[in-house]
Amino acid sequence: MNALREYYENEIVDAMIKKFSYKNKMEVPKIEKVVINMGLGEAKENAKAIESAVGDMTIIAGQKPIVTKAKKSIAAFKLRAGMPIGCKVTLRGEKMYSFVNRLINLALPRVRDFRGVSSESFDGRGNYTLGVKEQLMFPEIRYDKIDKIRGMDIVFVTTANTDEEARELLRLFGMPFKK
Repeated sequence: MNALREYYENEIVDAMIKKFSYKNKMEVPKIEKVVINMGLGEAKENAKAIESAVGDMTIIAGQKPIVTKAKKSIAAFKLRAGMPIGCKVTLRGEKMYSFVNRLINLALPRVRDFRGVSSESFDGRGNYTLGVKEQLMFPEIRYDKIDKIRGMDIVFVTTANTDEEARELLRLFGMPFKK
């Protein structure tokens, strides 16, 4: 069993019950899934961009992403319906806990001038979105192997009902929020 999941089941549940006075430990919110999304605007001109992004995301997530395609045609962007424009991967269970552990303990501290992540990026229903400017912050990505620096969105979907509960849950997991 993953050490982070074990920690969740013991310390985090107890701390959340104490703070929010839940009656049952099943009421305690948990991270349901983590979705990593990479939008690729340059994919319409460069078909290799999708392959490169899929390779990078496979290394980061430990799971092969799906390629997302445009739903509508937009003439101003020279985009047709069905064209590949990004990739995403949904992590659950052990892979999710492993990714969260690597993100919080290895990747985020490697960001230059890092002062913490914003505590304002909650959606009102207990989900948190984190924007990352470059994939180089992950130690698995080799600088000499990438063709272009790309950003990605990381969404933490929780079972929390309020942003306050979700913020406390992520803080207990070790998410470095700005003071």
